[in-house]
Amino acid sequence: MGKMKTIMLVDDSKVSRLMLKAIIENKFPEWQILEAENAAEALKLSLYENDNIDLITLDMNMPGTDGLTIAPQLKGNCTHAVIALLTGNVTKEVKSKAENQDLLFIAKPITEDKVIEFVTSHDAP
Repeated sequence: MGKMKTIMLVDDSKVSRLMLKAIIENKFPEWQILEAENAAEALKLSLYENDNIDLITLDMNMPGTDGLTIAPQLKGNCTHAVIALLTGNVTKEVKSKAENQDLLFIAKPITEDKVIEFVTSHDAP
């Protein structure tokens, strides 16, 4: 299965991260998975790993700073990462904000199909 990739899961819910991780590990056991439970941690990891990161799932609602707010900084740090906003907050407003930032949009609940579709159809170059 293709080259090894690095994906960063940004979600304050441990359950969400565990689900995402299980789906990805099951399908792509060789991938590196980074986890961040809040914006500050995500930004720290994005600075540290920067161009190693291929894909990012970004939760919208997190304590502190929300996903949409840190997306531009993550983009700046991880220049070739493909970022998907993963949220249960499926309003037109959130969708259009995500689109304005060129973020992909994955509506919660998390399903294997949605995750696999994101990680396989949006290959970072």
